Amino acid sequence: MIYLYEGMFLIDNDLVRAGWPGAKAAVRDLLVKNGASIKTLRRWEERALTYSIGGKRRGTFVLAYFELDGGRMQELNRDLELKDGILRHLVVRSPAVPEAELQLSEAELAPDFVVPEPPADDYVPEEPSLLDESETEEIEVPERLDLEAEAPVR
Repeated sequence: MIYLYEGMFLIDNDLVRAGWPGAKAAVRDLLVKNGASIKTLRRWEERALTYSIGGKRRGTFVLAYFELDGGRMQELNRDLELKDGILRHLVVRSPAVPEAELQLSEAELAPDFVVPEPPADDYVPEEPSLLDESETEEIEVPERLDLEAEAPVR
């Protein structure tokens, strides 16, 4: 039976640096090879990873919606696990392709769409300060209270 799936694929930033069309094709080609009919396929976001995967500390996420015969999922998962450049993947069934996702996918197909080059693997962005130093004030902390002296007698 044919189902609609949502897939999130984490790809190696080295593929993205080599060229976005090739990086996107790594995912697309595996889906098509396994009989998927792709509805949307786009760059979702580039991020630092919580833990390193294969020595990589950053990766680019690709989001796809596709239709596939449920009996072919095992083959697809195996191919995804063996593919160099795809660090992780998660595929779940979906009731529909969100309208916003269709629009974002269309925007990526525009001729002027540019994927920013991923930062170096060891890049750590500066955290913006939530407080302006001039707005800070000292808070007086009271000394320890003697709770036994004020406790009601029972």
